[in-house]
Amino acid sequence: MQIDVFTLVPDAFRWIRERRPLAAVLGRELELRVFNYRETTPLSAGQVDDEPYGGGPGMVLRVDVVAAALDAVYGGTPEHRVIALTPGGRLLDQTLVEELAREPALTLLSARFEGFDQRIIDHLCTETLSIGRYVLSGGEIPALAVIDAVARRLPGALSAGSGEVESFSDALEGGLEYPHYTRPAEFRGWRVPDVLLSGDHARIERWRAERVRSVA
Repeated sequence: MQIDVFTLVPDAFRWIRERRPLAAVLGRELELRVFNYRETTPLSAGQVDDEPYGGGPGMVLRVDVVAAALDAVYGGTPEHRVIALTPGGRLLDQTLVEELAREPALTLLSARFEGFDQRIIDHLCTETLSIGRYVLSGGEIPALAVIDAVARRLPGALSAGSGEVESFSDALEGGLEYPHYTRPAEFRGWRVPDVLLSGDHARIERWRAERVRSVA
């Protein structure tokens, strides 16, 4: 799989390369490429954004800048999914993560704040995606969330068995995982439920099944 990110803050993606799950699949199951709009902008002095027509605060990422970046990398708009990261997009959930993880390639477009020229979304993207109904300083954090969530679904990202029984998995019918406890068995008077100390695995499985939580 290949994930390409277009951004104004390429340094934001350095640390994730060195940590699991991404580090476990980079160079094998996943190729991650990060491109800076400023390196291909057709404008002078590295300009990439402009004031919006009609006035108003803030700056907007220009459509010609994004088109130039896509042309430089792909020779035009790519045939695979191109996703603009914006607060109004489709909300990221595990169903969408599983869907994206099956794609051979993805392109993620990031802008500062929510400032895309609408023509980028209308003509250069296949869809929009959001990690929540709030505005961040840029699309880098949403892009990192998508990369991490997708990477951990790729073969070899997790140790054997990990990810099979966790929140939103098929094993839990899409629910939130049951509570977990570890040592010490008692701390400040807070005890681990006796059933988990019983060694009776059938009882433990029933206890866990009863405590899988649905998502509102």
